[in-house]
Amino acid sequence: METITNFLQSVDDLVWGIPLIVLILAAGIWLTIRLRLLQVFHLPKALKYMFQNETDGTGEVSSFGALCTALSATIGTGNIVGVATAIGILAGGPGALFWMWVAAFFGMATKYAEGFLAIKFRHIDKDGHVLGGPFYYIENGMGHQWKWLAKIFAFFGACVGLLGIGTITQVNGIASAVQGFFDPNKENTVSLFGSDYSISVVITAIILTLCVGLVIIGGIKRIASVSQVIVPFMAILYIVSVLVLIFANLDKLPAALAEIFEGAFGIRPIAGGAFASIAIAMQKGVARGIFSNEAGLGSAPIAAAAAQTKEPVRQGLVTMTGTFIDTIVICTMTGLSIVMMGSWQNKALEGVQVTTDAFQKGLYFLPSSVASVILMLCLVFFAFTTILGWDYYGERCLEYLSGGSKKAVSVYRWLYIFAVFIGPYMTVAAVWTIADIFNGLMAIPNIIALFALSGIIAKETKEYFQRKKLEK
Repeated sequence: METITNFLQSVDDLVWGIPLIVLILAAGIWLTIRLRLLQVFHLPKALKYMFQNETDGTGEVSSFGALCTALSATIGTGNIVGVATAIGILAGGPGALFWMWVAAFFGMATKYAEGFLAIKFRHIDKDGHVLGGPFYYIENGMGHQWKWLAKIFAFFGACVGLLGIGTITQVNGIASAVQGFFDPNKENTVSLFGSDYSISVVITAIILTLCVGLVIIGGIKRIASVSQVIVPFMAILYIVSVLVLIFANLDKLPAALAEIFEGAFGIRPIAGGAFASIAIAMQKGVARGIFSNEAGLGSAPIAAAAAQTKEPVRQGLVTMTGTFIDTIVICTMTGLSIVMMGSWQNKALEGVQVTTDAFQKGLYFLPSSVASVILMLCLVFFAFTTILGWDYYGERCLEYLSGGSKKAVSVYRWLYIFAVFIGPYMTVAAVWTIADIFNGLMAIPNIIALFALSGIIAKETKEYFQRKKLEK
């Protein structure tokens, strides 16, 4: 097992090395320049469009429904567990949070571009079924000769859903949180796959698998309807909880912010000197930021393509708000609570345990069990909706690969449900490493397409805002 873990870590370091980080950031910077800081000047309009659905657009779900589907896939364990693993003392330290902000800022321009291209190049069949995303804007935007690149994206997209973001990481996070609350000392165990597991983990896996199966069988419309209810509720619950934590410990906020900026620029090295500290913080921050908000991965445009709209720019703006909500708001909340409470310095804690420790210390006026259950509920909701969203992404990728084969999609769906069931029985380190590898491999074809089509994005965006200005 140790040999496999070391091998996976080597592959992860190769995939998420400096070249890919530079490539993803470069795409965001390039699009930010070409779109003239669109994520700054048009964010208010984007937030307004979130709740104003078009009445005459073509698609399967409302713009808000498409956004909630995308948010259901992005707001997950990455916001709670991923942030904790990025800023832990053995990882990037508090400085990683700064680099998550940097990745998110430029990632908003990337996310806009993805949403724009999803609508412009989507395919709608005679029955009104919508299929869109990077595989279509690669093939139809870059040209049919690039179809091989579209297929590479679709293959890795299906793998990310099945073995990466969509299933194992989410279920693993849920199971860890449930065990931490109900059976922290593993007093009640059963033997499975040659190891002992808490009964709470086994029960969680069974219940979660049943719930996931019942929802995903209904397809995009059922996923969107469930997401529109759960996503706003879970986001508000988590944000309010962390705001209470921050204000209850406001005296610790200045020192926490100082630690974040000092760690980001190597003023207070975590390991191996200043330069090494900056490199590690940047790598962990960017990787976890992208894992969380998925800007550049090409996942969100798969959901955006289903939106009832006829205007690519409008949907691009709505899609862009996903990165703002996910990273700038929710990941920041998690990171600040962990740094403020000093939980990131505890080497004995791993994954969700770090965030749980921060909640218990920060919400000191509540019994520790209450603080734990609040976090557990948030994580369960976050992860559950991510599982639903990524099933949709994976199915659409496989639908493209198989030429619309319903049998292939059905087989994938059952494999997906099985992956949900086995997720709790994999180690945290192995799970996150596998997810990182597939994320990186999925991002490469999409980033190539964004560079290639940036001229179209910039030109039509400029024309849209000029037209809107004249209409006033």
